[in-house]
Amino acid sequence: MAAFSQGSTRGAPRVGAPMLHNVAVVGHVEWVEFLRVARVPVAGEIVHASHSFVEAAGGGGVAAVQLARLAGGATLYAALGDDELGHRAARELERLGVRLHPAWRAQPQRRAVTFLDDVGERTITVLGERLAPASSDALPWDELTACDAVYATAGDADALRAARRARVLVATTRVGPALAESGVQLDALVHSASDPSERYAKGDLDPEPRLVVSTAGAAGGAYAGAGGKTGAWRASALPGPRADAYGAGDSFAAGLTFGLAAGLGVEAAIELAARCGGTCVTGTGPYGAELERADLTA
Repeated sequence: MAAFSQGSTRGAPRVGAPMLHNVAVVGHVEWVEFLRVARVPVAGEIVHASHSFVEAAGGGGVAAVQLARLAGGATLYAALGDDELGHRAARELERLGVRLHPAWRAQPQRRAVTFLDDVGERTITVLGERLAPASSDALPWDELTACDAVYATAGDADALRAARRARVLVATTRVGPALAESGVQLDALVHSASDPSERYAKGDLDPEPRLVVSTAGAAGGAYAGAGGKTGAWRASALPGPRADAYGAGDSFAAGLTFGLAAGLGVEAAIELAARCGGTCVTGTGPYGAELERADLTA
């Protein structure tokens, strides 16, 4: 989910200090090597990277870390390769404040190479199969019943049904056909209006999500509620210089999940989400700058 927006014409919401300690993500993790380049190479060209670094990232990992920083902790249900990189990813996510429930797979840990260019865009190449948690994995699915909110980026239909036990369930269209198969009603569906891989049209899910949020990068975004209420927001200035867009979309979704579970109205939850996405853009990689719990009243 590459698209993001930072704010609207109104100021950032002040949400006080909602006690949302039981938040979780059901999703995927990628071990990502980041390369800082002036621009992405064209066919046949050689470019030089000024520096590189690695992170445990991917949609599930990024969202879990952002939720952990907002709520004081978060749990991630994920499938990881039972190899050096998979175990390294687990250690890194735990170091970042995530409580991890891993299902170990015989397949290699999925990797990615991401170019970060001078205009702040990210360009990603993935290597390997996308590993998703399944209901058949020996994970504590029953714990999701006590969750205030769950954000889903990957999982089978029964895993999504387990996630639906949470008070609030938000998902991305990247979950794929399992969303339609599950038959669950989402409190919110988030997708990028500009990314063909995240396409969503009314009728794709039955029942319809209570809220559909379509992000459109610097153009802002729009939302539509099941009751017919619609709205849009415009992007505003970032809170600092733009670094890169990696992780902005999943930080946005994590902020939306937190805001809805905290009892904010739709517009205020989207403003908080946009604030999360915009803050992420000002840091290098997914974790260089993220909205913290202390920032909610700042």
